[in-house]
Amino acid sequence: MRSHLLNGLTADQYRSSVIQGVERVAAKLATTDRPFTGVTVDALSPRIDAVDLEHPLGDTAAALDELEDVYLRDAVYFHHPRYLAHLNCPVVIPAVLGEAVLSAVNSSMDTWDQSAGATLIERRLIDWTARRIGLAPTADGVFTSGATQSNLQALLLAREEAKSDSLATLRIFTSEVSHFSMQKSAKLLGLSHDSVVSVPVDQYKRMSTAALANELERCKRDGLVAMAVVATAGTTDFGSIDPLPEIADLCQGNGVWLHVDAAYGCGLLTSLKYQDRLTGLDCADSVTVDYHKSFFQPVSSSAMLVRDAAALRHATYRAGDPGARRPVADRTPDQVDKSLQTTRRFDALKLWLTLRVMGADGVGQLFDEVCDRAAEGWRMLDADPRYDVAVEPALSTLVFRYVPVDDTDPAQIDRANLHARKALFDSGEAVIASARVGTRTYLKFTLLNPETTVADISTVLDLIAGYAEYYLGSARERLG
Repeated sequence: MRSHLLNGLTADQYRSSVIQGVERVAAKLATTDRPFTGVTVDALSPRIDAVDLEHPLGDTAAALDELEDVYLRDAVYFHHPRYLAHLNCPVVIPAVLGEAVLSAVNSSMDTWDQSAGATLIERRLIDWTARRIGLAPTADGVFTSGATQSNLQALLLAREEAKSDSLATLRIFTSEVSHFSMQKSAKLLGLSHDSVVSVPVDQYKRMSTAALANELERCKRDGLVAMAVVATAGTTDFGSIDPLPEIADLCQGNGVWLHVDAAYGCGLLTSLKYQDRLTGLDCADSVTVDYHKSFFQPVSSSAMLVRDAAALRHATYRAGDPGARRPVADRTPDQVDKSLQTTRRFDALKLWLTLRVMGADGVGQLFDEVCDRAAEGWRMLDADPRYDVAVEPALSTLVFRYVPVDDTDPAQIDRANLHARKALFDSGEAVIASARVGTRTYLKFTLLNPETTVADISTVLDLIAGYAEYYLGSARERLG
């Protein structure tokens, strides 16, 4: 079995095995004509259940043949231009190369003696991101598994900085359309069930600063502690960007920690056209960025940054013999002092190779393309009498609802839109998402693929209308 260990003796086998895998995936990418096959759980489960994990195949080619049957054939392919559902981006080749390198070398990012070089690369990329945001040299941060972990760590720091004697008095203020990880983080941090205060949004789905000011005043009046305000630069459902400068002013005036969840909107940090939409981000005390959403990186690649590096001390814990600690003069960097994780992948390498091969402008050009495409899609939808559009996009998200001329029952229209979404997924022709606007069901395109064309958008809109009309026609027949 030692022949399967990756080392100097097995380098040729490693090369052969990886090439076989790459060739399979490349062939699949070249021949995939739709984002999904439409396979059902009931059809796929028996194939996976039939695999006898107690009896290995003993051969890479045979294992890849089996993998084709249980995974590659029916995977959801984000690279396809009609995958329009969630915040899943197609990935750039330099980042995939980075994934292959980091997996093989397998550095662990907790201590220097496990990650020499890798530690310095990660730190350099944190500094690069901080400069792009506009943070001072006192800033710092760490790579994370994703926005949920980044938001959790930021709110942990905010909780400790609030210095309250009672967790029950702490309050977090965030918009009513922000990510659910705020509520999840509050629960994990031991806060009360009503600790997250939902702030209303305006017609553009941005946090209302007037409402925020009122909530902060009410918090003070009730003897509670404003632990943090969480602004969003790119909401999951709408791509909306909260008014960051005004929110920052309110936070500074009230002495409240400002965290900005820019997991989606961070792509604007490299934008050649729309970077000003992040004005005010430099005022944040902490920022979440997800390179695997809008920098075209493979999952996972995320980071949490803070204005003041000293705040990261709240995530530090030193186990073991206190006498074994290094002297203060030893400047050897250990990233575990900053992270909620201990063992951690060298995910920063993917972004490093992307910047060294493509450059930041190359990434920004791709993100600008999807923002441009969303603007074109919005104009198309706005002129189409079949659709109601929720909001003009600030990034690359379109939220809309098929509305038939001769059917005014809102609940029935909800069902028709959901039917259209499911029918599209079942057919494999396209993958789209849904969102709630008030009490009503809308559909959602998240455009993160520069290869998606206006023609793709038009075709999918026609398919949606056809499926929705079919559903409504069948419903009419059933009723009468």
